[in-house]
Amino acid sequence: MSEQALVEPPSEIAVKRERETQKRKKPKRQPRYNVVLWNDDDHSYAYVMVMLLELFGHSLEKGYLLATEVDTAGRTIVLTTTREHAELKRDQIHAYGKDDMIAGCKGSMSASIEPVEEE
Repeated sequence: MSEQALVEPPSEIAVKRERETQKRKKPKRQPRYNVVLWNDDDHSYAYVMVMLLELFGHSLEKGYLLATEVDTAGRTIVLTTTREHAELKRDQIHAYGKDDMIAGCKGSMSASIEPVEEE
């Protein structure tokens, strides 16, 4: 008898069980959250650009694009990440401080987090 005759093809039940086991082993992806920066008239483009560079590592070019978007649209998404990280980044924006280039500036910019709508 040859070795091939001793090896049986996997049954449909065995294949289904294996697929189910693999599905269960896959780690679930954490829900994603957007960090939203809100517009105001108390902060300059330079402030926004430097803040985004220091807090998020965005280049000055990307910072300018985001500053333009928040100025024209009233809000912009500066990061999409896990909830815990989004909360940290929102809090860092709130703690960043006032814009010294604007005389009437009283404090930091406003930011919030929102869940990403799953597709």
